[in-house]
Amino acid sequence: MFPRTILIIAFVFAGTLASAQPPQVKVNVLNVCSPSTEDQKELSAALAKVPAKPVFGTDYEVARGYSTLDQSASIPGMQPLPAGAASAANWVRIRREFPAATPFSNVQYSFSVDATNMVETLVLRVREPKDLMQVSIEDSASAVTSAAAMLTSNTPVSRVKLERFGKASVVLARCAGGDGNPTADQNAFEPIFHAASSVMSHYREVLGARRMVPQELARLGAVGAPKPAAAGKKNP
Repeated sequence: MFPRTILIIAFVFAGTLASAQPPQVKVNVLNVCSPSTEDQKELSAALAKVPAKPVFGTDYEVARGYSTLDQSASIPGMQPLPAGAASAANWVRIRREFPAATPFSNVQYSFSVDATNMVETLVLRVREPKDLMQVSIEDSASAVTSAAAMLTSNTPVSRVKLERFGKASVVLARCAGGDGNPTADQNAFEPIFHAASSVMSHYREVLGARRMVPQELARLGAVGAPKPAAAGKKNP
């Protein structure tokens, strides 16, 4: 009887150890510099679905704000901050709704500017996500110029991302090399970048971003904000 008791205890102990093992975690590594042929097709197909002549519903949103960032913040287009560092950004957001018959439910455009960078992000959300959930397009430029100048220069898109339901994202980003790494040959992806840049340029126009963004940033005292007249001087 005694040996059998020991055997049962041993099996229970082994089962406890097995149940205590951590679950396996699957990690997907995205090749954002050179996506596969299948991923390229998905990127092109998603961009082709974006309405070329959008008709918007009556609902819309225009918002502006000021956000303090730290090294834990994750802001599209911004490089991670060093440990202990902090920054701040002014931003403007424009959102419009699509009619019910449109595959996309809404489009959101955002423009953010901090001490060193300006970032444009355009996000189109799918109404009934089965595979594709949303399309995100992004570009950025140095903040040494004004927001109005960037908005009139049609900055080339630097990143295209597809968020998919139950699958890893598909991403294409411009990779310039550096840190001893050779510059990636991305000539084969220029048609995708060009299509994404056309979408950004078109929606920047139809959403009125060129006019509204500088106005809203001026209200925040951001780049291009009018300076108050000096004391004792009269305006002409």
